[in-house]
Amino acid sequence: MAAEKEDGARPRRSAETTRARPAPRRTARHPPDETPAHPRRRLSAPQAMRNAAEQLAELLGRAPESVSALKPTEDGWQADVEVVELERIPETTSVLATYRVTLDEAGELLSYERIRRYTRGQIDRRT
Repeated sequence: MAAEKEDGARPRRSAETTRARPAPRRTARHPPDETPAHPRRRLSAPQAMRNAAEQLAELLGRAPESVSALKPTEDGWQADVEVVELERIPETTSVLATYRVTLDEAGELLSYERIRRYTRGQIDRRT
């Protein structure tokens, strides 16, 4: 349980605790060529969406607007998460970015990359 300050607020996490967690290592108990007797159940889509948004927010220090895409992969999940990068007035001129997030089967963030940057009022056009 996290320690609480005198006013009841939780202390901020240090930068060390906000880094992406490495993928779990295989142990001698379950070598790579063997699988456990009870295989892990695949993470549900809603939980994968929450994990992608929460872990990206932790790394970027910005709250996600939405998850615009989610798809299962052989090794876990891939999600596209929309984040406000620059807030402007009027809101239609705020700058957003789409980040592609890759999660493993347990829902842990493996990687992310910014794949698009645009203004909120921008409409996608077919090319």
